[in-house]
Amino acid sequence: MTTPYTGGFTPVTEEITAFDLEVTGRIPAELNGRYLRNGPNPLNLDDPRASHLFTGEGMVHGVRLRDGRAEWYRNRWVRSNDVAARLGEPPRPGPVHEGMDFAANTHVIGLAGRTFALVEAGALPYELSYELDTIGRCDFGGGLPGGYAAHTHLDPVNGELHALAYFFGWDHHQHIVIDLEGTVTQVRNIPIADAPMLHDFALTERYVVIYDLPVTFSMGHAEQGRQLPYAWNDAHGARLGLMSRESGDVRWVDIDPCWVFHTLNAYDDGDEVVVDVVRYPKRFVDARLDQGGLPTLDRWRIDPAAGKVRETRLDDRSQEFPRMDERRTGRPYRYGYTAAAVDLDDVLRRTDTELEDLPDEAFDNTLIKHDLERGTAQSRQFGRGAYVGEPVFVASGEAEDDGYVLAYVNNEARGAADLVILSAQDFTGEPVATVHLPARVPLGFHGSWIAD
Repeated sequence: MTTPYTGGFTPVTEEITAFDLEVTGRIPAELNGRYLRNGPNPLNLDDPRASHLFTGEGMVHGVRLRDGRAEWYRNRWVRSNDVAARLGEPPRPGPVHEGMDFAANTHVIGLAGRTFALVEAGALPYELSYELDTIGRCDFGGGLPGGYAAHTHLDPVNGELHALAYFFGWDHHQHIVIDLEGTVTQVRNIPIADAPMLHDFALTERYVVIYDLPVTFSMGHAEQGRQLPYAWNDAHGARLGLMSRESGDVRWVDIDPCWVFHTLNAYDDGDEVVVDVVRYPKRFVDARLDQGGLPTLDRWRIDPAAGKVRETRLDDRSQEFPRMDERRTGRPYRYGYTAAAVDLDDVLRRTDTELEDLPDEAFDNTLIKHDLERGTAQSRQFGRGAYVGEPVFVASGEAEDDGYVLAYVNNEARGAADLVILSAQDFTGEPVATVHLPARVPLGFHGSWIAD
């Protein structure tokens, strides 16, 4: 079996707890909380789950900051029943939806003073302790009728947490709303054909924007034992759904076939809706990122009355993992942050190799700050070999870019990772602080700043 867990994705083999971390620079005193990030970290590279980047066991990495100090670093596997058994531990409690007990590996968020590791495709979230130990699976007191989602979007005005869940056994998606107390207040079923994959969505003041795109459940893949049985389906087509947050009515608008993993932001602009996404332009197999073409930052301007969508390229550089000041979620905004990605097709051509054998050069060392009002961008490069993950914005003042950008960065010289804290307003300048971690943090997926 081949595995994509090489280079920057090479898993770590042990859980570490370290206190009083070394810091270069000065950690801003207002940063009191935890910077957490989730990602796949297989326990065994010979296991079939290590054959795809999306199916390795989840591991959460965290740094606790308080009063200008980096108090601790921890990394912990999420204990699904299988992970707990392989680590010689008792199973954690909690319900399981349709046997979908995955070690949640995609995102980690804070909600109602609690911490949750998230994954999509029918599984429930796992609740973690403050110190990242696994408490158990959670359905929010029975409020979830099925699984949950990898991506959520919080309405910054009313505090509602929105998600769209999917499962191959359903003939619908589920729109789920959770309030500030962690109670499910609304579940709506949205009829959808062919059981498509749905990694993310968008939220505006008026709408939930649904991406119904041509990657659907494949029974052929499932019968072959593929760990991720979803495939491009030319017969499915591509469309965007505008679901009224008030009534639940959906208006569908066709678009050119493409794929989207991640939303930067969306907002209402008069009668139209603006949606900014990282868009893959062509078909790909098994949701492998090397086969989707260059992921570029694009804008959809949806005219629901005319039933049309205008597409605009905001930045043609290859990039992923878009984030922004989440106080502007669903509202007009100016700034966004992404991680630059190397042209994987070009690397594959030049190296005459496959995705699982890509060299470290396939993973870039650059973060990008976009000024969408001016149509400009700044690039912040780290050292050679310093692959960098998702940039997370943390607000400090009232202005949209008054705050910090946090990211884990591989420090090749140390053979370990740093938590780098940049000033968003001095993006290309020296880091405000660099927290030196005692271990590598493999490339992974999504994270959050969870303030105390």
